[in-house]
Amino acid sequence: MSEETSGSTMSGDEMEALRARTVPDVVAEGLRVLFCGINPGLTTARLGHHFAHPGNRFWPVLHAAGFTPRRLKPSEQHELLSYGLGITNISPRPTARADELTPEEYRTGGRVLAGKVARLRPEWLAVVGVTAYRAAFGDRKARTGPQQAAIGGARVWVLPNPSGLNAHWTLETMAEEYGRLRAAAFDGPS
Repeated sequence: MSEETSGSTMSGDEMEALRARTVPDVVAEGLRVLFCGINPGLTTARLGHHFAHPGNRFWPVLHAAGFTPRRLKPSEQHELLSYGLGITNISPRPTARADELTPEEYRTGGRVLAGKVARLRPEWLAVVGVTAYRAAFGDRKARTGPQQAAIGGARVWVLPNPSGLNAHWTLETMAEEYGRLRAAAFDGPS
């Protein structure tokens, strides 16, 4: 299996080298919203920027939902901090597909994430992907939207995964759901 990048196919050695890379979090203490992806894809690992695959809709959705005044490029990810936003992942291990992660990696990632959230104290933890949230936190009945449970002291909102593979959520319907979180985080009571 190979991942297409920039019109060329990666060799097996190149893919294995990417799987060993980590992508640093974009975080600070006291954020309004800490977005949590599943894990870095190989394009993200190669470029070193979150949600970097051209088919990923995270950056357009963030702008369409009103989180940013313009559509940021993945290479501008650190600008998120000035808007009270950050990015982390459940698992740091890059893969071609999220289904390559093991159940234990999800559970371990959930525990590590809870500790990170307790230390950073964001108001909201926004997990992008209901299946990932269920796997990491053992909540098989979770649905998209605000959750009853808090994690590390933060309120939790589960958002649709912005991957281009998540076709039943359009850019518009994702922007609506992300916009509901934006309203709760920035327009609602703190």
